[in-house]
Amino acid sequence: MQEKILILDFGSQYTQLIARRVRELNVYCEIHPFNKVPTLEGYKGVILSGSPCSVRDTNAPQVDLTDIKGKLPLLGVCYGAQYLSHTFGGEVRPSATREYGRAMLTVKDKEDLLVGNLSTTSQVWMSHGDSIAVIPSNFKIVASTEDVAVAAFKIDGEESWGIQFHPEVFHSTEGSVLIKDFVIDICKLKGDWTPASFAANTISELKKTIGDDKVILGLSGGVDSSVAAELLHRAIGKNLICIFVDMGLLRKDEFEDVLESYKTMGLNVIGVRAGDKFIGDLAGVTDPEAKRKIIGRDFIEVFDAEAQKIKDARYLAQGTIYPDVIESISVNGPSATIKSHHNVGGLPEKMNLKIVEPLRLLFKDEVRRVGRELGVPEIILSRHPFPGPGLGIRIIGEVTADKVRILQEADAIFINGLKSSGLYSEVWQAGVMLLPVQTVGVMGDERTYENCVALRAVTSTDGMTADWVHLPYEFLAKMSNEIINKVKGINRVVYDISSKPPATIEWE
Repeated sequence: MQEKILILDFGSQYTQLIARRVRELNVYCEIHPFNKVPTLEGYKGVILSGSPCSVRDTNAPQVDLTDIKGKLPLLGVCYGAQYLSHTFGGEVRPSATREYGRAMLTVKDKEDLLVGNLSTTSQVWMSHGDSIAVIPSNFKIVASTEDVAVAAFKIDGEESWGIQFHPEVFHSTEGSVLIKDFVIDICKLKGDWTPASFAANTISELKKTIGDDKVILGLSGGVDSSVAAELLHRAIGKNLICIFVDMGLLRKDEFEDVLESYKTMGLNVIGVRAGDKFIGDLAGVTDPEAKRKIIGRDFIEVFDAEAQKIKDARYLAQGTIYPDVIESISVNGPSATIKSHHNVGGLPEKMNLKIVEPLRLLFKDEVRRVGRELGVPEIILSRHPFPGPGLGIRIIGEVTADKVRILQEADAIFINGLKSSGLYSEVWQAGVMLLPVQTVGVMGDERTYENCVALRAVTSTDGMTADWVHLPYEFLAKMSNEIINKVKGINRVVYDISSKPPATIEWE
């Protein structure tokens, strides 16, 4: 059985970051809502997350720790620490001033297993409106800051600790040391959950689960579906049938390029050109969500029609990754609005097939590491994320074949420019937006009245937040020049310097 850490989520914005830090130690961990504690078999330690709530609230999140506290190593982070103190006889009060930001932590007990390996003083990140004012009699303070006396405590006679700072964030300079001390030294985990071990175990499980049945997988050309395909291919070989649909909204030459990449991987891929249907059905439609729904509906129809030709298929494979799983079982339940055209839309219900999700335990960066272990071509692994509806939501307003052509040409110049300038790997996602704006320009001795495009390039780790990239002025000037000179129909280029939030990465 896989040894693992349990993270109980009280709704903190940092919970996924705790999991990522644990997994960086090659230790498997799972996030579960505080109100859905799983069977504890296999878990070697428990972390209680932070929360936007106060332990003093009437409806504050509560968890029964009877089978955990004193029986498994336990670490409460921020709200988790306050919950331990509040529940077992201490007192939590509102902070005199909300403690948010950097603070200097001073270790009081250098013999303590959790904080003893930290420098005597180090920078940590605080984010709380309450503070532990009084600790229970069997709690011992092991670290403090200038404003927070109880920055870290240990419970006597137990492997239980609480900390009022966030070791998982970048600003806690020795946070990774603390997490390692808890996970490796205190919980005694081996750190043997590697990309190689994940791939071997997953392939073995897929063989046992699927047997000789056939599996259908919708490929997108992206990282997730490609790595899922390689895992399945190694498990069941020719019984994996992949379908790659060209919606007419892909990047320039992408359909041909991606199919060629898949050939080198030895995958059994059916390519379907269906651009006329998609673009025809989008005629006259300008509302972004209406466009997404049409694209999603058409995708299901085209995919299903092709899949019906495959006899005796029993499974539908999807590139679901761990953030999708967490979202579906979150503290507050599934999101009210699910982004249209996620994975393969409504196909599971329509096709009456069993679902197989080889990547459902992995974060995005872990998917890439597993892909490299499997030898998936770097041209696929290094690809930027690309929206499911494709260029359909990068053409603001109505989608036409001519607009697709114009945008594909401009986009190709921008993306190839990033690659040739060595900037592509510094950007998380990039693209061009074709705006429903025509502007006056001058070309030669003639006045023009043509389209405006916006270049977009952002940095991010998971797409939840994003900052615009400070691309060199010389590069932007070169891109503007090339696009205007080479793409008939564009006479103006602008650069989007909005971050998320408040803006989104895509414009629609």
